[in-house]
Amino acid sequence: MTRLTDDFATRAIHHGYDPQQNQGALTPPLHMTSTFVFETAEAGGEMFAGERQGHFYSRISNPTNDLLEQRIACLEGAEAGLALASGMGGITSTLWTLLSPGDELIIDKTLYGCTFAFMQHGLSKFGITVTPIDMTDPANLARAISENTRVVYFETPANPNMRLVDIAAVSAIAKTSGATVVVDNTYATPFLTRPLEHGADIVVHSATKYLGGHGDLVAGLVAGSAEMIQQIRLFGMKDMTGAVISPFNAMLVLRGIKTLALRMERHCQSAMTVAQMLEAHPAVREVHYPGLTSFAQHDLAKRQMDGFGGMIAFELEGGIAAGRAMMNALTMIGRAVSLGDAETLIQHPASMTHSTYSPEERAEHGISDGLIRLSIGLEGVEDILADLSSALPAPQTAAA
Repeated sequence: MTRLTDDFATRAIHHGYDPQQNQGALTPPLHMTSTFVFETAEAGGEMFAGERQGHFYSRISNPTNDLLEQRIACLEGAEAGLALASGMGGITSTLWTLLSPGDELIIDKTLYGCTFAFMQHGLSKFGITVTPIDMTDPANLARAISENTRVVYFETPANPNMRLVDIAAVSAIAKTSGATVVVDNTYATPFLTRPLEHGADIVVHSATKYLGGHGDLVAGLVAGSAEMIQQIRLFGMKDMTGAVISPFNAMLVLRGIKTLALRMERHCQSAMTVAQMLEAHPAVREVHYPGLTSFAQHDLAKRQMDGFGGMIAFELEGGIAAGRAMMNALTMIGRAVSLGDAETLIQHPASMTHSTYSPEERAEHGISDGLIRLSIGLEGVEDILADLSSALPAPQTAAA
């Protein structure tokens, strides 16, 4: 087996797989099977009892899925990983495992719309107290946390407005009360941020996004301690959600991860160029991008991230009407939800990904009606700039 270095790209390509143990196949085999044959009846019973390692049903584990789980654990610096059918499958399986009636879940006030809906409109129906706070100031968590707090949950950067949370500071406060810290690392990926290194307990991903990278799959990943991942696998996933990933999709994520380092470097480089152009444009009221020195949390971004990512949020001087007109005038950039693809994508959170928030909730949680979310792809950056420039209001129109 290849002796691995600490290099991220090398581990993303080689970790956990030896071609010589698979008839020399360079690409890991795809195990398209629902069940597995036991050598003896006793062996099957021992596997079901947890007394013997092995695969017995693909709702629990599968060799292709297992390799993906090993790889995300390696890249996140975790003991174990779990692959699931979607990012929401990972989030719901994790929280159903960690929470019980009477517990409190403290969340950051800005979350992906479906995550917010699951927590505020779902978990709250089952006797779980959901408390949103502004975690950009860790002191707010220190004031809010209680003996009933079981989980502290946030995204960084946050979808869609790019707010950052200081992972180390928040994790330190949570640990004083014994709460589990869960971080959605979809925007940053382990190439830019590894929350476990900063004190978090569990990392969740929508692998649909940067990890898959090609817009051709839906998948989720969770990473953490071996004990916790086993609990999520056997209770949250197996019993509560059934959010089992197809081995074929696991194979596609494995393929995507091989080029993650290269793609993230390009995403980051192009996003910085686009953010600087938008910030200088007279039609643009505000740009939210961690790499800009004008970004309020730029210093935290430099401490916590190895790059600034491929996501930009911005708002035009004319608000939502100007934003819609601009989006409709684009010719190359696609009007679509999702992110992290090879294609540059643009969308309007208030009416699309975050429409699960009421208007009042969006205002309270920092998601303005005029906010636009831009996922920078892998096209030539000059082509991205040209499409945006031609669609943005002309300077004289903006001034008027």
